[in-house]
Amino acid sequence: LKCFLQSLLLLTQKISYIIMVTLGESFFRLKTIKNVNVMETRLKRCLTITDITLLGVGHMVGAGIYVLTGSVVRNIAGPSIVISFALAGFASFLSALCYAEFGGRFPKAGSAYTYVYIGVGELWAFVVGWNIILEHMLGAAAVARSWSGYLTSLVDGSLKNSSIVTIGHFDVCLIIVIENLQIQTIDDSVIAALLLHYLYYIWVQSFFADSPDLIAFLAVVAVAVFTGLGSKTSTNFNSLFTIINMLVIAFVVCYGFTFADFTLWSVYKVDSAKSSFFPYGIGGTFAGAASCFFAYIGFDGLATAGEEASDPARTIPLATFISMSIVTVAYILMASALTLMVPFWKVNPTAAFSDAFASRGATWAKYIVSVGAMSGMTTSLIGSMFALPRCVYAMAEDGLIFKIFGQVNDKTQVPLKAVIVFSAITSIIAFLFDIETLVEFLSIGTLLAYTIVSACVIVLRYRPALNEEDNIIEGNGMNV
Repeated sequence: LKCFLQSLLLLTQKISYIIMVTLGESFFRLKTIKNVNVMETRLKRCLTITDITLLGVGHMVGAGIYVLTGSVVRNIAGPSIVISFALAGFASFLSALCYAEFGGRFPKAGSAYTYVYIGVGELWAFVVGWNIILEHMLGAAAVARSWSGYLTSLVDGSLKNSSIVTIGHFDVCLIIVIENLQIQTIDDSVIAALLLHYLYYIWVQSFFADSPDLIAFLAVVAVAVFTGLGSKTSTNFNSLFTIINMLVIAFVVCYGFTFADFTLWSVYKVDSAKSSFFPYGIGGTFAGAASCFFAYIGFDGLATAGEEASDPARTIPLATFISMSIVTVAYILMASALTLMVPFWKVNPTAAFSDAFASRGATWAKYIVSVGAMSGMTTSLIGSMFALPRCVYAMAEDGLIFKIFGQVNDKTQVPLKAVIVFSAITSIIAFLFDIETLVEFLSIGTLLAYTIVSACVIVLRYRPALNEEDNIIEGNGMNV
């Protein structure tokens, strides 16, 4: 019996060792790309540097600049938001350089997912890949919700009211469901009340919006249609709205500087308390930079176009540099114009530019600002919906998600099935969930991806670049 137990223990140890080795090889094997085939793809290489630059600018410059600037000026940094945007732009630029390097060396769809797979292995790539998918889905849904809310405010809430009349509130729908339940107990009303309380206050109020948003749903569907028609069609659509948004930004800056009062950046009094360019101190400036960093989210979307860029080794790094420069300068100039038009303590956190122009007698300018905000949200939505199916496609090609999503349509040369399925999921999320809930989940995945990609650049610095005999970019694991 003793010999049998010893043999069983030895066998168990060997099996455990084999399982651990096998799992370790699977979890940490690295993606390798044949250097001779690095440009081969089933997607269509048709995007120019202009297309990709405008895609990056459009993805970054959403409606957030029109809302975020007022909030940071009023509550966090004051006029020193100009420095906050510069600091945030520098930090974002460093992270963007990591994406640019990977995008030039490995011009494949997937962005951070592909780079992490090459750098640190399959397990982290799987985690980051799903984080990116969730980031784009939640980001698109949040933008669609904002787009719907902005459009509704322009028409005095009539669109939202009609949606509520058509669909109803979630709590009303639950009451109807509860009333139709046939619960065979002594006191049906008590159980129904408890069930309603649980469903509404625990689930609905925590995650769902007060009412479904049909406009946000339709906005996602409309953009998905353009995305499915081909990469050139969707980038042309994006370029149109990006140019409109940049023209509005140019108007805000140029017209805003005509009202500039540079004494607002010098020492002045607010309720007998002295303030200056740094009313909240240097700490407020750095805190503002942390908030302003999220205005640059979207530069990673440039890398997802690497597999469709005509000359990715040149296009991706150059487009990254140009788009980051344009966005940083635009943000700094807009913040300068705002803080020179009105004192920082009078800035409206929710409608900063519209109120600033109104205080100077240019009430009509709010309509131009609204056009810019709507265009910015549209391009941000297009950017997320453009990147989403390409990340799914990259994971499907590697076998980490259903292979069906890696199929490319012969006519449009885009992963059409990935577009349809994940756009449908995104539209449902936009239809049901509130913006605050979406944003809470969004920031976590974004920062995780940025951090790991930056670490992977360091990892690749200490890895052999190329084996000349077989022309394979090497890793320390198995070939995929």
